[in-house]
Amino acid sequence: MLEVKVDFKSSIFRKRFRKDKMKIGELASRSSLNPSAIRYYETLGLLPPPHRTGGQRRYPLHALARVLLIRFASDMGFSLGEIKLFLSGLRDDAPVGPRWKKLADRKIQEVKQSIRRARRLQSLLEHLLHCRCSSIHMCVERLSLSRNVRFIACGTKPISR
Repeated sequence: MLEVKVDFKSSIFRKRFRKDKMKIGELASRSSLNPSAIRYYETLGLLPPPHRTGGQRRYPLHALARVLLIRFASDMGFSLGEIKLFLSGLRDDAPVGPRWKKLADRKIQEVKQSIRRARRLQSLLEHLLHCRCSSIHMCVERLSLSRNVRFIACGTKPISR
């Protein structure tokens, strides 16, 4: 009688069915980034250096969550330096609440300042839509820029006349 022995430890089986590691291309594709961005995150220390097999990077599945978090935070306006500060020493199973709170408090202040600047810009642009000034000098006077340049630059209210 013929007996068939199956050896599931073959390299073909590992390549096809082992999904606990990803190559850089797969990680990049699943996170909608270029592989160069993944390597850049490694260089900055945002991603830990991956295990290598045959010279190729092999990322654990949880690296995808970290890359997606980096991408999300970056899209929301956090600098890579801020993201690195947040992620430094953070274990994958550690609570993120206290770190998020500290970073969020700081970022909220920046966003409020940005909103104030955007509102001033909107007001200026709306003014300029109706500008009938005959010269730049007259425009500067009407907008009270000559006396209040330093207040506009730092975001405080101009001096009243």
